[in-house]
Amino acid sequence: MDVMPLLLLVAGSAAIAAAARRTPVPAPLLLVAVGLLVSYVPGVPEYTLDPDVVLPIILPPLLHSAATDSSYLDLRAQMRPVALLSVGYVLFATLVVGWAAYRIVPGLSLTGALVLGAVVAPPDAVAATAVARRVGLPSRITTILQGESLVNDATAITAYRVALAAAVGEGATWAGGIGEFLLAAVGGVAVGLVLMVPIHWLRTHLKEPLLQNTLSLLIPFVAYAAAEQFHASGVLAVVVVALFLGHRAWEVDFATRLQEDAVWKMVAFVLESSVFALIGLQLPVVLRGLGEYEGGSAVWYAVAVFLVVVVSRFVWVYPATFLPRLLSARIRAREDNPTWKAPFVIAWAGMRGVVSLAIAFSIPEHLHDGEPFEGRNLILFLTFTTVIGTLVVQGVTLPPLIRLLKLPGRDQQAETLAEANAQAQASRAAERRLDELLADERNALPPPLADRLRTVLDRRRNAVWERLGAVNPVTGETVDDTYRRLSGEMIGAERAVFVKLRDLRYIDDEMLRTLLRRLDLEEAAAYREAAE
Repeated sequence: MDVMPLLLLVAGSAAIAAAARRTPVPAPLLLVAVGLLVSYVPGVPEYTLDPDVVLPIILPPLLHSAATDSSYLDLRAQMRPVALLSVGYVLFATLVVGWAAYRIVPGLSLTGALVLGAVVAPPDAVAATAVARRVGLPSRITTILQGESLVNDATAITAYRVALAAAVGEGATWAGGIGEFLLAAVGGVAVGLVLMVPIHWLRTHLKEPLLQNTLSLLIPFVAYAAAEQFHASGVLAVVVVALFLGHRAWEVDFATRLQEDAVWKMVAFVLESSVFALIGLQLPVVLRGLGEYEGGSAVWYAVAVFLVVVVSRFVWVYPATFLPRLLSARIRAREDNPTWKAPFVIAWAGMRGVVSLAIAFSIPEHLHDGEPFEGRNLILFLTFTTVIGTLVVQGVTLPPLIRLLKLPGRDQQAETLAEANAQAQASRAAERRLDELLADERNALPPPLADRLRTVLDRRRNAVWERLGAVNPVTGETVDDTYRRLSGEMIGAERAVFVKLRDLRYIDDEMLRTLLRRLDLEEAAAYREAAE
């Protein structure tokens, strides 16, 4: 097996994603653009998305990472809009896009058109999370988009299976389709509920951080595979388990949390970067074999399907936002009256991604009777152009659109004040506990060490309040920046001495690593105190 193409893909996509951080262009868009350009460079290997790799191997860890970073409580508070988008909109888009494609493309069967509709229906979890994180959407909109993208893949995959069964001649019925959907949804949630408690128990009882993080990396694959064994939704199983583990992450020891955070950030970065680069690299594959659809007709079909995908989301989002308020006095009393701006952003933020392409590549080349699957290459092409169109057009215009609409962002001052109050309450509890412990002669400490405990506590309590202060009038630095800079300078001076002593053979490398790790933890603590 030649691993060089894989290494080139990972290394190249990581380098481009890192470079994107120095530009105003979101990394997903730059990766797709570079992938499109590189796909025709002579000597570049051909990369084909394999659904047997993307769906069971790449999708679970991406969903797990996104779900553990999400808030279960926030998602529960936004359950209605999330459900309307992740289930209602996906089914609506499947029917609308399918019917439109059937009417627009000559010779495309209705079942084949519905397959296309199901394939392009779900906005992508990776794209939504990446763009929302970059543009700084208001927290409620971010929660709705993240919640939608975590669940809608399950709806789309089930709708695709039903449409595909009808297209290949398996005699699918409406009753059978509804039954399969219920089995996938209920079964996926059930598998997640069954797995989440024993997995969390195992995580809290393993004492070795390396073992705990090894388990953490296996969890999404185990949940996905277990659900698929029962013909249930692996996507929902992964999301349910990840939401529970993220909600209870505080029960895991600190060493595991620190290591796990670093591990999953690296995994998500590598996979997200590779996935978006892979999307761009599919161009030669999807253009091959268009046959009768080549040329201007293919371009017209692509533009038409893209417009139907974009418009259909607006057609669904606005009624889904305002109709529940018109029909329910309880909703009107509980929720603020929305303006037209937030639904507009939600409708415009429906970028498609790698899941749509992976599903499209899984379409079989032949029907059950051995005849070719008519229109397969066209469906693949239209999926690709829709994914590229939504990522480029909507992804590029979303940041200026948010600025133009002047959506209220997060209230940093209010959040810092709430954090300071929470820290003050926690510090008072810690002081009471420390006094209780020091009153016991078994916990006797020399006064300098006892004072050190109190000093650390005071520093944590005061650090948040200090962030509410003004900037330095001389340097323009905030107190966060000054604290972090001075701490870094002090630690840097200590680090240089330790290295010099190692070079002079006063200490060995093992002791140097121990001392440097201690400084690294101190520097991380200083950075966290100033940054949070």
